[in-house]
Amino acid sequence: MTPVNTATAPASAVWSLLGGDSRWPDRLRYTGRPGLPARLPVAGLAATTVGVCALAAAEFAGARGAVTVDEGAVAAAFTSERLLRVDGRAVSTFAPLSHFWRTADGWLRTHANYPHHRARLLTALGVAERGDEAATAGAVERRLAGLRAAEAAELVQEAGGLAVAVRDASDWLAHPQGAAVAGRPLVRRDPLADGPAPPPGSRPRVLDLTRVIAGPVATRTLALLGADVLRVDSPGLPELADAHADTGFGKRSTLLDLNSPADRREFDGLLDQAHVVVTGYRPGALDRYGLDAASLAERRPGLVVAQLSAWGEDGPWGGRRGFDSLVQAACGIAVRESPGDRVPGALPAQALDHGTGYLLAAAVLRALSDQHRGRAGAVRLRFALARTAHWLQHELPASPGGSGWSTPAEDGGSTERAAAWLAERPSPLGALRYVRSPVGYPGGPEDWARPPGVPGSDPPSWA
Repeated sequence: MTPVNTATAPASAVWSLLGGDSRWPDRLRYTGRPGLPARLPVAGLAATTVGVCALAAAEFAGARGAVTVDEGAVAAAFTSERLLRVDGRAVSTFAPLSHFWRTADGWLRTHANYPHHRARLLTALGVAERGDEAATAGAVERRLAGLRAAEAAELVQEAGGLAVAVRDASDWLAHPQGAAVAGRPLVRRDPLADGPAPPPGSRPRVLDLTRVIAGPVATRTLALLGADVLRVDSPGLPELADAHADTGFGKRSTLLDLNSPADRREFDGLLDQAHVVVTGYRPGALDRYGLDAASLAERRPGLVVAQLSAWGEDGPWGGRRGFDSLVQAACGIAVRESPGDRVPGALPAQALDHGTGYLLAAAVLRALSDQHRGRAGAVRLRFALARTAHWLQHELPASPGGSGWSTPAEDGGSTERAAAWLAERPSPLGALRYVRSPVGYPGGPEDWARPPGVPGSDPPSWA
């Protein structure tokens, strides 16, 4: 098939934001059939972010020749959590209380996949657990039907839960948080304290302090490309098993309680030898541990600090938690993708998560390449799902509508269409069927060196 370079212009623009040589995007080639059809240019977002990441990987590895990205592989990778099978079992994506609810004046989107978020949602609404899930959901539905969407969202947020009122794009841009997001760049790159870079050819050591999809996709990609990635979670806040099975490829996983003096000494020892720290908690959440960007760079000069959040650190929501589904609902995507009858819709993938993950990985690789060439020292990289949403809605060129394939959970045919990019292997979690990474370059790795292990089962040390 003749390569079709459909995303060259957006890829060049993003590459420039990452400080890359303007000649590199000329090496990018796209082939295959685009997927992820939607009203918004989701296929373009996916192709661009993976393409830029592949370019950054090739640059870091010193690879020559064209960098080819198959858009079918991209579409499969953007729905990796839906295509994953563990011992033949389809994994869980959204919990029963994580969806859209009718309110007195519109719609509310909730996120309650984690037990503590579910408990806070029910507490905020004054709903007690019923005997079964359907009964509990019914009580939530009746309670929300009597509340305005914005009122309900604030009740849940104040209780530490997760909910947003569904808005259209114009309402979001008029909202103070929407305006703050629109005013920031897609990628923020700020210099930090200089220091020694990892020697060229060395294996970068990456401390992974992320959760759910976007951050783990980024670090999963860095692991594919040779980084020594160690994910650190709190023993009191374990990751969901299925999420770990999807994004734990190539990594090791350990548990450390930063409130424990002994565990904190272990963590500091890891930090003293790290080249990259990636965080995915809400802005300010790690500051009390001295893990803000400035303190990290002071402790470890030359460090690359990559920070990911839902809403960004500016604006009235700057310190709030969030997830892809909530950002889609708040910023107008759910309204734009409505299937009709004023019912909110969704993108054919959690594209804000996946796309931001590949952007983050690309930015880290570019920062390491610059360090190896002596052009930059330590750097702080910042990303927000809401800013990626703004890029999708207002900056990417429109896609030709309607063609391609999607992978909703109920679409059994999607597996057949994605078969070329699926692989199988045993793991400590069971027999896995998974999507191979769409990021590659001439001579680059084709699969992860190791499958995901049992969460928290690795020692807190570098390989």
